[in-house]
This record gives sequence, structure tokens and C-alpha cells, in this order.
Amino acid sequence: MEKVIIWATVAVYILALVLIGVVTGRKSKSISDFTVGGRNAGAWLSALSYGTAYFSAVMFIGYAGKTGLSFGLWGVMAGLGNAVFGSLLAWMVLARRTRDVAGRLKLKTMPEFFEKRYGSRNMRLFAGAVIFVFLVPYSASVYSGLASVADVLLGIDDTIFLVIIAVLAILLVTFGGYLVQARADFVQGIVMMAGVVLLLVFVVRCDRVGGISGLVEYAHTEAGLPDMNASQWVSLMATVLMTSFGTWGLPQMVQKYFGIRDDKQAKRGIVISTVFALLIAGGGYFIGSLCHAYYTVGVDMPEADYIVPNMLRDSNLPDVLLGVIIVLLLSASVSTLCSVTLSAGSALSIDLIAVKKRDMPAQKTGKLTKLFCILFVILSYVVANTKTPILDMMSYSWGIISGSFLAPYVLALYCKKLNKTGAWAGILTGFCIAIIPASCKLLNLCSVDAPAVVTLMGQGPLFACIAMLASVAVCLIVSAASHKKEDGEVSDFFYNGVVEREEL
Repeated sequence: MEKVIIWATVAVYILALVLIGVVTGRKSKSISDFTVGGRNAGAWLSALSYGTAYFSAVMFIGYAGKTGLSFGLWGVMAGLGNAVFGSLLAWMVLARRTRDVAGRLKLKTMPEFFEKRYGSRNMRLFAGAVIFVFLVPYSASVYSGLASVADVLLGIDDTIFLVIIAVLAILLVTFGGYLVQARADFVQGIVMMAGVVLLLVFVVRCDRVGGISGLVEYAHTEAGLPDMNASQWVSLMATVLMTSFGTWGLPQMVQKYFGIRDDKQAKRGIVISTVFALLIAGGGYFIGSLCHAYYTVGVDMPEADYIVPNMLRDSNLPDVLLGVIIVLLLSASVSTLCSVTLSAGSALSIDLIAVKKRDMPAQKTGKLTKLFCILFVILSYVVANTKTPILDMMSYSWGIISGSFLAPYVLALYCKKLNKTGAWAGILTGFCIAIIPASCKLLNLCSVDAPAVVTLMGQGPLFACIAMLASVAVCLIVSAASHKKEDGEVSDFFYNGVVEREEL
């Protein structure tokens, strides 16, 4: 009976998404509709679409379990950082200026932003290639998070479950792109908020935790709130900073600002996105931080990627609530997959193929985008089967993309003196630093198990933070040392120019 209720809940969720896709997909008529939703998204739609793209099974399953295992209740700092730096500060600093630039210049993708700002087609091509290739590990990490859900909570073969999710993500994206995705994200965001509130109540009240008094007692134990050494604090802060500021340079997050209707909606989105992140990320990491109340390290503690699913199973949740929680994890993951897939597919079609073939009809570009979205989902599924830890795959992806593009994107919104030479220097510096752990992982997959390789491949968050900081510094220093007049002329159009007609 338990499985029947759970599957019935999941079936209702899937049918609801398909219905949204069919109804909304009919409204998607152009490339602009497909990629930025016709630039007509309100505050709630934009903010919840941003939040659901931000948080997936990667956070709920991978990061929450790993930080809880390593840092106990200190791991909640990651959730607070995501709310303050990844949502509140990100929207305050980036949303309104990005919306303004994207609206005036009719931008559809992040690589196109770079071409318009720095007058460099090669930069756009490079950005498109990097985004498509290195979003694959992040997408794969989402699949890996769902694999543990299928195994522990549903008791089914993860291959079948992941194929269902992949097909659902493909349908939502190909039905109508941003329009379908944003409306699906709105529904999924509501489900996520309700699910997390219920989950927090039932987990805290369960026998393993013992209510508020048990929580206080847990906080006074060494496992619950450990005394951490300098190395542990560095590791925790690297996780907090990467998962918070890493979003500032990710195309699937940045392009959410492109579709905001007007400045008023952008202002309202600041509050909505922050509250959403505080509830979802704070709640998710808090649940993971309770893992030592459930299990003992070295005795019955599961592997990091399986901690949270086992906690949910052992919390004796009501069948209906367990079904809702599974839908919560599905909602978070499918919305992220759709956002990532759309960003990757458009990067390859709009920023690589269409740029090379300038006379390509918009209709053909749209078809190519959908085709590349399908290809991206298949590649992600293949990479997910390498069994790389969730945290590692996400850190490789976020580190390389944000390490490369955060600086030239964020600084361009405020600094007119930033030039093409400085931007290229920052991009290449960040890329070369952040790719080190990923390269070591590839060597390890090729049976290279030298101690240095094994150590470095697990340092993704730290290298991601170093890459972002180094890229910012290099961008500013090199731009100051190589300022050119023609770069200023390009900048003038970027900050003041208007493109009247949007490509269909």
C-alpha cells in the first residue's frame, strides 16, 4: 500500500507537468519565447524559476549529506550563505542591471552578452563551447542524486527511474523552452516550499531527533556541533562560497534575469528569491546536519550520497508525506535539469552554430536548440554512470564555468573600463585554475591513482573559489594595464545603445 500511495503521488506530479507543457508550449512561437520567455516574466515566476534552478537533488541529497557528515550543524552555514550571497546579494547586484542590458540589446544568452560587451566573437564561441561541455557534469550530478532516491526510497532500479526523469526533462524543454519551464518551475517551487516545511516538522519530531529538546541535546554533542580545525573551516567556507557565489557566473542562473518583465518585478524578485532560498537551502542543509543523530560513523553511517535518503526512510514519515518528499526532490531536480539543458542547448545552437552561419533561419536555430538539448540530456545520463560523487561533479562544473565567466560578466555591469584583453585574461586564468581538480578526476578514471591526483580531485570547491577570486583580480589588473580606445567605443554602445527589433 505504501508504494501505491507514493507512486500515485509521483504520477499526479508527472501528469501535471505534462499538462503545463502541452498548454503553455502552444504560446512559444519564436526563439525569444523559447530562450527568455518573451521577456515578460513577473517577480514570482522569475524568482521561483531562479530558486528551483538553484536547488536540486544535488543540494538536498549530495551537499546536505556530505556537509552534515563532515561538519554537523555547522553545515547549515552553507544554506544561510546560499540565501544571503547566492540569492539576496545576487539579485541586488545583478538582476536589475542584467535585465536592463538584456532588454535594450535583445540578448538571449550569456555568451551573446560577452560578444556585445567586449566586441569579441571568439569570446562568444569559447563561452558557448565551455558552457555546453562543462554543464554536463552538473547535470549528471542531478541524476546521481535522483539515483539514490530511486534506490533507497522507491526500491526500484535507478536506470529505469533516471530514464523517466530524462524523458520528462526533454519533454518540458522541447515543448516550449523558457515559457514551459518557468511555469512548471512556479508549480514546482510551491511544492518544494510546502514539502520542506512538512519535512522539517516531521523530522524534528521523529524519535531519532526527539523534538526541540532532543535537538538542543544533539547540538551539545561533539558530533552535532564539532570543534573544527583550520582545515575543516577552510573546507566548509570553500563549500559556502562556491555554492553561493558560484551562481553569479552560471548561465542557467544569469539568463533568468533576461526574462524579467520590468524593473519593478526585478525589485520584488529580491525578496521572493531570498525567502525561497532561506527556506529551501536552510531547511535542506539542516536536515542533512542531523545525520549523526540517526547513524554512527564507522558503524551504520551510509555513504555521503545515500545519507539523506536513508534518513527519510528511517524517519517513519507518513506514506503521503513520503510521496510529497519524493515529488519535492523530483521538482527540484527536474526544474534544474530543464534550466541547465536549455542553457547548454542554446549555447551550442545560438552561440556556436548560428554565429558561424549568420544566415541561418531562426526556425532552424530553434530546431537545432531542441536537438542539442536532447543530446545534452543523453550525455549527462552517460556521465552520471561514472559514479563520481555528487559534490565533486557539481564543483567541477560550477568551478570551471563560474571561475571563467563570473568576473567578465559581473564586472562588466559596473566597470566601463574593463576591456577585451582583461576579460580574456580573467577567463583563461579562472579556467586554468578550476580545471585542475577535474583533470585529476579524468586521470583517476584512467587508473592513475597517485596521492597528489587523488587529493586534488577532491578539492573542487577550494579551486573554484580560488579561480573566481583570481579571475576578478586578473580582469581588473590587465584591463588597467592595457586600456584601448576601441574597447571604450564598444562599451558605450553596451551601456547606452538600444536594439529596436528582436530576432524572431
